[in-house]
Amino acid sequence: MPRVLESERCPAGPVGTFSPAPLPNQSGSTGHRQVCSSANCDQVALGHEPCLGAGVYHACWGLAPSLSFRKNLLLRVRLFEIGDVCQHSHAELRSWGAEAVTSLVKAALAYKFEPPLHENLKLQQSILFPLQELSNISYNDIRGRQLESLSHILHNNGDHLLHGWPCVLGVLGALTKDHGEKLVQQAFQCLQLVVTDFLPIISPQYLQAVVQVAERFGLQQQELNVSLTAIGLLWNISDFFFQNRQRIKHELDAAAAAKTSSSNEQLSAAQSDQQVLPRSPSNVIPPPPFDALWMCLFSALGELCVDLRPAVRKSAGQTLFSTISAHGALLQPGTWQNVLWQVLFPLLENVQKHSSSASTTRDKESTGNILIHHSRDTAEKQWAETRVLSLAGVARTFNAKRKMLQGLGDFPRAWSLLLDHIELSALCHNAEVSLAALKSFQEILQISRATSSGGGSKAGDAGEAEAMHWPVAPGVVTVEPPAGEVMNRTGEASASTSSLGSAGSRKSAFYSKGNISDSNEDDIPLWSTAWKVWLNIGAEVTKPPVHQGGEISSPAGTSSSKKVYLPSQQFLTALIQTFPPLFEHIRSRFHASDLQKLSTVLKGTLCVPVQSDSSPFIVPSYPEVTLTPLQVASLAAMDTLIKAVQSGSDTMQATYPDIFQQLLTFVTFGVNAPKFGDMETKTFGVVRGPQADWVIMNFVPFAEHSVTMVVDLFRATASHPAVIKAEILQHILKYPAVAAGHQLTTILSPTMSICFLHSFIMWVSRPVVPCVTSVHRLI
Repeated sequence: MPRVLESERCPAGPVGTFSPAPLPNQSGSTGHRQVCSSANCDQVALGHEPCLGAGVYHACWGLAPSLSFRKNLLLRVRLFEIGDVCQHSHAELRSWGAEAVTSLVKAALAYKFEPPLHENLKLQQSILFPLQELSNISYNDIRGRQLESLSHILHNNGDHLLHGWPCVLGVLGALTKDHGEKLVQQAFQCLQLVVTDFLPIISPQYLQAVVQVAERFGLQQQELNVSLTAIGLLWNISDFFFQNRQRIKHELDAAAAAKTSSSNEQLSAAQSDQQVLPRSPSNVIPPPPFDALWMCLFSALGELCVDLRPAVRKSAGQTLFSTISAHGALLQPGTWQNVLWQVLFPLLENVQKHSSSASTTRDKESTGNILIHHSRDTAEKQWAETRVLSLAGVARTFNAKRKMLQGLGDFPRAWSLLLDHIELSALCHNAEVSLAALKSFQEILQISRATSSGGGSKAGDAGEAEAMHWPVAPGVVTVEPPAGEVMNRTGEASASTSSLGSAGSRKSAFYSKGNISDSNEDDIPLWSTAWKVWLNIGAEVTKPPVHQGGEISSPAGTSSSKKVYLPSQQFLTALIQTFPPLFEHIRSRFHASDLQKLSTVLKGTLCVPVQSDSSPFIVPSYPEVTLTPLQVASLAAMDTLIKAVQSGSDTMQATYPDIFQQLLTFVTFGVNAPKFGDMETKTFGVVRGPQADWVIMNFVPFAEHSVTMVVDLFRATASHPAVIKAEILQHILKYPAVAAGHQLTTILSPTMSICFLHSFIMWVSRPVVPCVTSVHRLI
């Protein structure tokens, strides 16, 4: 029912007072002339224009019962009300005009038509179209009246809006930056009602519009809670798609078939006039209708993943990859090509651009008085978190869908592009991003399939790992590959938290082959590309900084000194730990040149110093001297290589001299600590406290274990022609004297000499000693 009008209390003025009785007989043209003439009235006359607005309302409302809602007359009323009244500068007049339009629409929807209104597509759209036209008016009060009317329509007529949903969704999606929080919340409440109560009755051909409207609410900047809740609605919509997939797919296919039939008739007529050009192979094939619905949802979440607000980006990223993981199996194989090139790779590109250009200073205006942890107090650090989440999600998707993706024609190009993003992120001067890039690298190598329980590893692998009984410092946790993180909408990442036992069992779990040995010849180019990326990362991160004069200090040093970025020990450890599983894929194509490149990377990573204030957390003080995680990983990489060469072809076994040379180089590190370019460093154990900015790790225990590996390898290969020809024994016997000559300068080198001599004597005392003549001659 219309509210009680107060036209009788309007004072007389230049326009005059409208009488309720004759108003229903006024024509639209008369009302139009009256409203237009008000533009020439002065302010005194405008003070009496609410009476004119009341007259307009009476005219429309009085005509409503007798119009039978004919389309031509309804169109004339729409033009009269919206064009002249609702856009008027006088607030009260606009209010009456909006009241007239909304009341007329609600009355029309409540009218009992024959045939029913929900069976008449054009009439239902014509009734709702005037309400949608109000979205073009910039006044917020008109928008408020429009949303109030829409809420009333949804509660009272929502079950019958069969063909009116495009207009309803158009009203909800008409968001602008000028709308305040109240209007945004008011419109979003209507959208929540649509998603909660009316999704089952909305025709599937309009579901894309629902997704797009939810995306617009997620992108609006006025209300953060609305954006986060809109992302939750997109997750609920994806669940609805999955639960009703059969019905939605059937109806979409039927609608597409009808549309195709109509289009073919028009195309056949056009072909008689002009030649149709063939489709370019580079074009992306349009997905089926049901897959296109999912693509719309993925694209919406992808846009939200690059929002300027960190909370929105994080929530959207988790929802996107959770949705792909949960419902990606519904997509046709060809649609995954669209997912890669229209959603995932554009996401990585956009996140990388924003991350590279983000500010490195804290914006106090945006944070206000809110305390923010130092790891997220700048835009650069916040975008780094987004970059980590995006790269990990894409890598996990590649790993989960690899077999299906390999069936696509452009999979090698997609694989190379993913590796390019991993390499670019690994070389980023952000510790969080670079380490996450290596974890993503490990993810696509499938090394996270091994479990500490031994269920995914073989007993032989465990025995080999147990034989590598290298001690690990108490309290030092070896950097391990990711344990299959599962992203969910709450932001919690679930990972394997099972306790690890001894050092041998940890290596048994980590160095287990898992599912990485199933490569065939067709995959060799893919893994060769991965090997090149690994070498590029290793070569770049081990380049010493260029000395430009002045003291080179740590990143945490004062602003007066030159700041440099050096990779952390955790990053370098993860890099070396990536080699064994990668080597399993390329061992058939591993040549001497590859061994030389590997040796360069291993030596370079071991030479990288650490900050003096962090060295006590990596290596305990003397006498509890043990291997660092990086040294353990380096020896494990050499052990993997040695086992492969011993069981390999003659070409691989010809690399024995190079392997000996690498191990003997490790031995020299114990008596002559390596330098990292021109950086001023001190050896661990010689300098205590914060007297040096950079510290070289203690290599004596590392050299001792290298000696053991040299003797064990020579024991097994002493009679090999390549070893004899290279005179490896002569090179080995030089090192005890070298170690003894450094006793006065190194406080721990005598232990290495004793270790070398003990291992060598144990080898000589064996019953069968190859090349014994050469041994006695050299001794």
